[in-house]
Amino acid sequence: MNSYDSEQERTFEALAPAQGRSFAQSWWGRAWLTALEGGALDGEQVRTGRRLARAGAVGAVSVRPGRITAVVRDRDGTGYRADVLLDVLTDAQWDRFVDLTVERSGHVAALLDREMPPHLVEDTETAGIDLLPGLGDLEAECGCGAWDHCGHTAALCYQVARLLDEDPFVLLLLRGRTERALLADLQAHGTAAPAETAPGPREGVDAAEAYLAGHVLPPLPAVPELPEHPGVPPSLDTDVPPTGEVDPAALEILAARTAARAHALLAEALRDGAERRPSVRVLTVGEDAVRLAAGSPGAAGTTHLGWGRLAAGSGRSREQLELAVRAWHSGGPSALAVLEEEWAVEGEALARARAALATAWEGDERPVLRARGNRWTVVGSAGQLRLGRDGRWWPYRKERGGWVPAGGPAQDPATALAALGTEEALS
Repeated sequence: MNSYDSEQERTFEALAPAQGRSFAQSWWGRAWLTALEGGALDGEQVRTGRRLARAGAVGAVSVRPGRITAVVRDRDGTGYRADVLLDVLTDAQWDRFVDLTVERSGHVAALLDREMPPHLVEDTETAGIDLLPGLGDLEAECGCGAWDHCGHTAALCYQVARLLDEDPFVLLLLRGRTERALLADLQAHGTAAPAETAPGPREGVDAAEAYLAGHVLPPLPAVPELPEHPGVPPSLDTDVPPTGEVDPAALEILAARTAARAHALLAEALRDGAERRPSVRVLTVGEDAVRLAAGSPGAAGTTHLGWGRLAAGSGRSREQLELAVRAWHSGGPSALAVLEEEWAVEGEALARARAALATAWEGDERPVLRARGNRWTVVGSAGQLRLGRDGRWWPYRKERGGWVPAGGPAQDPATALAALGTEEALS
């Protein structure tokens, strides 16, 4: 990804056509496209923009605070200047963003690695700072005269999603702060030493007054600070064989996951507004077994001793548990439900699914699909689409005679299928 940088503007060369690939690979890139696809009034214009972007019709993209610009060409070669606007953050909001970034070790390192930490975005949202755009936040201006998003501005947004995948600083510049300025602020904040104050003299308390006030409880202790990482349980690997039915490997899994869960609960409790957040759905026994296996030491597919008990306790074979863990890594409980549940798509859900499939491809690009329940198999290939109950599409690939998860979800079936690769999905 080549670019030209000035103090307040970055210009990226035109990208190659995006046939057979999804526009957003990162979670923040997908959030950007969700703001476009959910906020545009005309879905047909969004689909036109996606086709233009796939065909490589978007020229060099200029990014500066509050605005992105590019020339987008129609199929007849006519070019239009397309602009997409997004509000910049105030100086006070940027100061708060810097504070939140340096609070957790790893946030700065993640940004330098061109990654957008999810916890950082969540913390900023809690503080009233929206880094990622929401529905209706992306305003459009185009030389074609359209007053809302047209095919040209939609194509620009799809192209910017590819830029965001490579470098989240593109989003931060659009929100008003250059990479150089932001890194300077982070460095200054991280190296600033707090002023030392000498302790004052301690005042005594009259013994009689202390005795009379004995029924008054002292104030609660300060809230403990959040450790950087969960605690490490002690190793149970000893020369003495276990007695009874105790499985040391299973205990190690439980101890490690308990420490990680306790760390996550403490982090959630220390966040502002935690008391106002809705409670999280309690996992079933089968879901919790997959969660434990997904976080156990070693990768899926290894012969970890604790997996046998988790598989048996959840009513699965070891192979089924390994497949469930693979699904869990791609999307948690929602992905697990898509793997294991086959349901009849009827009524309004069926109408929405048919509409999405009918408009996802142009006539000569649409693959032949065979439907069974919520599963659409691409005829003559090793690709499959599965529809979740929330309306998202999940890609599946055939391996060794069975269907396995092949990636995360997408709102658009063509985007989900593109995750499999052009030759495999559409051959």
